Amino acid sequence: MKHDLVIRGGQVLDGTGMPGFQGDVAIQDGQIVQVGAVPGSGIEEIDAHGLLVTPGFVDIHTHYDGQAVWDSHLAPSSWHGVTTALMGNCGVGFAPCRAADRDTLIALMEGVEDIPGPVLHEGLNWSWESFPQYLDALERKARDIDIGTLLPHGALRVHVMGQRALDLDNATAAEIAAMRALTVEAAAAGAFGASTSRTISHKTLAGDPTPTLKAQEEELTAIASGLTEGGGGLLELISDWNTPDPATEFAMVRRVAAASGRPIVFSLTARHDRTEAWKQLLALSDDAAASGLNIRPVFPPRPIGILLGLVGSQNPFSGCASYKEVAHLAPAARAAAMREPGRRARILSEDRVAGSNFPLITRLQWERMFPFGDPPDYAPPRENSLGAQAEREGRAPEEFTYDYLVEGEGTNFIFAPLTNFADYTLDASAECMRHRNAIIGLSDGGAHVGFISDGSFPTYVLMHWSKRGFSMEELVRRQTSDTARAMGLRDRGVIAPGMLADLNLIAESELGLLPPQMMHDLPAGGRRLLQAASGYRSTIKRGVVTYRDGVATGALPGKLLRRH
Repeated sequence: MKHDLVIRGGQVLDGTGMPGFQGDVAIQDGQIVQVGAVPGSGIEEIDAHGLLVTPGFVDIHTHYDGQAVWDSHLAPSSWHGVTTALMGNCGVGFAPCRAADRDTLIALMEGVEDIPGPVLHEGLNWSWESFPQYLDALERKARDIDIGTLLPHGALRVHVMGQRALDLDNATAAEIAAMRALTVEAAAAGAFGASTSRTISHKTLAGDPTPTLKAQEEELTAIASGLTEGGGGLLELISDWNTPDPATEFAMVRRVAAASGRPIVFSLTARHDRTEAWKQLLALSDDAAASGLNIRPVFPPRPIGILLGLVGSQNPFSGCASYKEVAHLAPAARAAAMREPGRRARILSEDRVAGSNFPLITRLQWERMFPFGDPPDYAPPRENSLGAQAEREGRAPEEFTYDYLVEGEGTNFIFAPLTNFADYTLDASAECMRHRNAIIGLSDGGAHVGFISDGSFPTYVLMHWSKRGFSMEELVRRQTSDTARAMGLRDRGVIAPGMLADLNLIAESELGLLPPQMMHDLPAGGRRLLQAASGYRSTIKRGVVTYRDGVATGALPGKLLRRH
């Protein structure tokens, strides 16, 4: 038999977690048709001896809501073996949206997910108002990966309530009914669920809170029940878990799950200021699972941290008046200007916080800021912090950090972990890894383009955790069949006959992360941090090779997915 593509002799990790085996994979018409010994030939054949053959990775927490409108290549996720991504998380997105509310939703996305307003204003064509129309717009563009999307509660609430949503008013019974009806419409059109945010960390660039911050239980239950009425889907949420405590807030989430019958996933991070809350939430989610409620935490496999530097959008001195005078200069020229003794003295004497528009500036601590080298180190030892180095040299940490930033061409990055690194270890992520109810995620692919580059999570998981007691088979399962099933997808995530032919061919010994680079490739000349990987020999989407050795082939077999 002549197949479209046959992959020969690779070490097949089939996505189930079962032990890998050497075998062939035959593909026909975008589907896997045979696994094991394939006697026929292929129109194209790939020698995979010495390579891992895995299903394509499924990332359930991304923010490509804008980029998917203008870009066919959803980097950085597609550079890291992701073949399916779920966007519309955290309650932010662009549909439903009346023309009068476009600026509001852009300001919310800019503040919450650090996607610059000028980029969004130029890149979004606004050929939609309703959520079904937004799906239709997405469907008209070919891509290198499949995407599905959630109905964002922020957009939904503004669409129904207008200014009252921004004022954090409680929804009336009529408004709740309207939100439920629009949720039914979105689910019927193919939404994979809905998302909401209940954290004060999510603000517009002006500092206003997300409109969903104080939504009442009745409103959340109506939205979740609307998903059920419309055909299904999950509810995704992020919360501070302090209204008034994790147990009380989680009890509310349980009631929503029980009333609606919907799966719920929530962001779980180990905060540095509340070091025990994540453990309580992990235990509460396990207890819910034991009771038959599908409530699962989504956790990061390494610290969520920001990259600060002169080539990024922020650095520790961005708020200083004397820095702002040279902020328009190219990094090398800016570094040279900052090395001038007079300017250096002025910047170091000025208030770094008062003039800053960076909402995380108050969370930066010298003892939790590290030089970010090559290869990148996401779990640096405590003694490598800029604060510790300054102390050893008998210098002020501000001066030490300043001089590190302005070295050479001004291209140095500082890594500042904000979660999952409270004790300077990855023990919190490791504990979550040991819970099968927990989901690997929170890459935020497509978001935080100026100071975070976590779309590389899938590669890091294989590189780091395979050397720390977790089998490669299990690490692949956690990023393929586990995440696909969490999305409600049954046609991918496993290498077996009848499944979608989404595959990665990986040279395990060559897996690596390159230092992030600032690229100017967004609409309106916008820039973003992008981090590439080594070790991916081929990525295959629907039986078509989309990347060879990290280089796009130009093939765009990816589609918009509708949950039906």
